[in-house]
Amino acid sequence: MKTYQHIFFDLDHTLWDYDRNVSESLSELYEIYKLEELGIPTFETFFSSFHHVNFQLWDLYNVGKIDKYNLRLERFKRIFSHAGAYEDSVPTPFEEDFMHRTSSKPHVFPYSKEILTYLKQKYPLHVITNGFNESQAKKLKASGLDQYFDLIVTSETTGHKKPDPRIFYHAMETLGTDPEQCIMIGDNPNSDILGAQNASIDQVYFNPDGKAIELKPTYTISHLRELESIL
Repeated sequence: MKTYQHIFFDLDHTLWDYDRNVSESLSELYEIYKLEELGIPTFETFFSSFHHVNFQLWDLYNVGKIDKYNLRLERFKRIFSHAGAYEDSVPTPFEEDFMHRTSSKPHVFPYSKEILTYLKQKYPLHVITNGFNESQAKKLKASGLDQYFDLIVTSETTGHKKPDPRIFYHAMETLGTDPEQCIMIGDNPNSDILGAQNASIDQVYFNPDGKAIELKPTYTISHLRELESIL
């Protein structure tokens, strides 16, 4: 079995349970801001619209077709419109409230802390993320994951987003290592797996839903516990 010196993790959807944390925040906001009275008939409609629009915007962000400012400016306008309300009915503090509430949520995927405890005894662990600096730092602290990682590399800090290999090069240069000594663990075929392949780094595709992809990762797992048989 190949020996590695540095382990890179994605954060959202890999360790930090994005869907569960976002669902809790949106449910709270739906009630606090009385969104039914603003024209969004059910929370389910709101949640479905969020996923549809947010996914589209993050795809645009990851390929550089929208910046952070405009993503946050447009997000809930488009979500409200998609859900059947008027764009201009979005309450002024809604985006900020969403960001604060969500990044303060603690939920992680099953076995996240157990596998990080196991790996931390053997390797330096690091995060490479396309998420925003302030929100990722809050997520790590709120979830208790911050204690496991030595280096946090964000696209905002480096100016490059996964799958651009330069974000991986930045991490390796900072650590004084090379691709043969590293492995990337993440859930996104494009950002994490293709990105690591672009940088000649081995990959572990975390695929709990069993999605079919065209790429051929070095390893594929459906549960974080399976990392024990790889690392």
